Amino acid sequence: MNELFRLGFLAVTWVDLVDVLLITSLFYVVYRTLRDTLAVQILVLLALVLVLSFVTDAAGMKSVNWVLRRVGDVGLIAFVVLFQPELRRVLLILTQSRLFRVFVRASNSGTVDIVVEAAEELTAKHIGALIVFSRAEHIKVTVDTGVELHATVSSDLLLSIFNPRSPLHDGAVGIDNQSLVAARCVLPLSSVQRVGSRNLGTRHSAGLGLAEQADVVVLILSEERGTASLAYHGELELDIPFADLRNTLQERLAAVAAV
Repeated sequence: MNELFRLGFLAVTWVDLVDVLLITSLFYVVYRTLRDTLAVQILVLLALVLVLSFVTDAAGMKSVNWVLRRVGDVGLIAFVVLFQPELRRVLLILTQSRLFRVFVRASNSGTVDIVVEAAEELTAKHIGALIVFSRAEHIKVTVDTGVELHATVSSDLLLSIFNPRSPLHDGAVGIDNQSLVAARCVLPLSSVQRVGSRNLGTRHSAGLGLAEQADVVVLILSEERGTASLAYHGELELDIPFADLRNTLQERLAAVAAV
């Protein structure tokens, strides 16, 4: 393989440049996603170990290189174990790229209209609700925690489920395209306790918790405030005016994250 140039004792080829570019791009995507978390410090340390391992290998320092490789292997395993939520967030962003979106079904606008109609009536009565919209993946894990229904979405059905006297009202419902697949689903709670000046209750924490771990949009109806919020891509939009809810929900369901 013809070398392009040399850096001291290192001979650099086109393959080396492409290799470095790919690794750099991968680290950049991961770093940009994790930059506000503790995980980024460990990531930078692992990157430094990787660079030193490459240099010592090229310099023929076999003993030091062996130690660095073992440290890198253990560090990578520890990173995956300790920062699973953060890594799920990275995968979530990758699955929201245009390449992956080719294989994703668009949510039916009629379903959004039905849900918003039911949401307006629920909030008018100060009835809380959690409604999960599946996007790029099925929500099988969430569905498994509840009662499977596989019924066509309708306003009357949603009102019946979230009626406080209904045995299914406690928990979330899952919607996949035009089907209400399950009710009384249990969602994971987020570690975030405040958004701005607002303390999060259990319902908002549950909606945000799922949105941090899966490619879903969660409509959260507040029982106390009589307002609607959306959890999406690990973020929470609070108190969306009902005049804007239909359009905002449709935009979130159809959104393509820039990677």
